[in-house]
Amino acid sequence: MVDTTTRPLTLNDYLALEQNPDRPAYELDHGIIHEMPPESELNRRIATLLFAYFLQRGISFERLSLKTEIIVTSHLVTARIPDLILLSEELTIALEQAPASVITNDLPRPDLVVEIVSPGKENRDRDYRYKRTEYAACCIPEYWIIDPERGSVSVLEWVDGFYDVVEFVGDAAIVSPKFGTLDLLVEDLVNARRR
Repeated sequence: MVDTTTRPLTLNDYLALEQNPDRPAYELDHGIIHEMPPESELNRRIATLLFAYFLQRGISFERLSLKTEIIVTSHLVTARIPDLILLSEELTIALEQAPASVITNDLPRPDLVVEIVSPGKENRDRDYRYKRTEYAACCIPEYWIIDPERGSVSVLEWVDGFYDVVEFVGDAAIVSPKFGTLDLLVEDLVNARRR
């Protein structure tokens, strides 16, 4: 077991942690473990609806993940657990050989990362500011921020090291750089309902 109380964890420390299924969920932020609060029922339903939507669009279940971690920095390691990840085909193959479902810096990038904003300023800052910077530094081509409280979906496309963002609200259909116009309205997604 790695001592996490006296010093920040390195990537090797983090990957060596015991995979105890009874432990609470956590993210690693600049070498420090932070316990994650339980997910809201609405956020869980939004992630599940989106998972099912992509399956219906023909994306294989092997390429969709609700629990894969992404290492987003290397000096003081930060590991994020997005609400949904669409793995690239190359990454799907690479993870089959990995000892844990962790996307390290030496693996191919996922095609899409989705974060669903939980209530509270700290969560909003983390999803809109910090993760945006971290995912851009990882060259992740597409990042969605689904914000039930604001009733919006922000679609961020990685262009030349930064994200260009388009925000969709209300009865607008979501337009994705990878998938084009989706037959999924923002109001349906943020309220976790399917017509």
